[in-house]
Amino acid sequence: MDTIDTEFAWVAEILGSGFTEDEKYRMASHAVRLLGKRLDSGNPGPILVVGPTWVASLVRFLSLCEKFHNVDSPPHPGSIALRILSTSPGPAHFDATILPILTWTLPSTHPLQSRGLALKIFYIFGSGWFSPQMETVSDEDRGKLLRAVDDPFQCPAGATDYEPMMAAVVLIKFASSVLWQKHLHPSNFTSCEEIASKEEGRTSLRGMLDTVADEWLGLPRTPAKITAAIGRLRELRCLNTVEVIITWAQAAGVGSTEDHDAWRLVQP
Repeated sequence: MDTIDTEFAWVAEILGSGFTEDEKYRMASHAVRLLGKRLDSGNPGPILVVGPTWVASLVRFLSLCEKFHNVDSPPHPGSIALRILSTSPGPAHFDATILPILTWTLPSTHPLQSRGLALKIFYIFGSGWFSPQMETVSDEDRGKLLRAVDDPFQCPAGATDYEPMMAAVVLIKFASSVLWQKHLHPSNFTSCEEIASKEEGRTSLRGMLDTVADEWLGLPRTPAKITAAIGRLRELRCLNTVEVIITWAQAAGVGSTEDHDAWRLVQP
């Protein structure tokens, strides 16, 4: 068995054992730190193909970190676990139990100071937030997540290796979802609105929308999700973002001759 597989297996076995939560945390932390050393060695190998079993184990470990994070000195095993999760392939391995973990780690005041990593995980899981799993999550918990995400462009100095515009695009997709749209608030788009007021920012946002178009709109591309997103964003007074979405949709050829009634709703 590969060393990385062995270390992941230790984490899973420890978490499934009969030890107390405190004991599980301390023993699993040792294995997670070994994984962190592999990341730092510059030769992480198979760790870059973290599978769904490992995602579930890391999420369970992070739930223990929430209880015991004050008893460890850096490098904190919780931060290491988040780094590993940020290498996940994404939606295919989505686990809704990550939601409270991100809600816990996203605030910039959190002791782990891992907002950048948490935001990266947030957008890596992308379409997972729209999966049937989310229908079992309470409105209260969905609202807490979006309050914790807040403005994805706001991150402590030094946070790297994440793309806030991708997080903004996930929020735009949320605006088209009945599960999420009512939980959005203007501060989620504060920086996006400022960026979308300038041509360079508009170009960047349109490019990001292109990267998720097929996943978001499906085929054939119809204006239904666009109109839903624009309607909610207009309610939030995010008019610069709305303008970019409209020009992007027109250039992308969203809609067809059968969609005139729906398409008129998104015209400037």
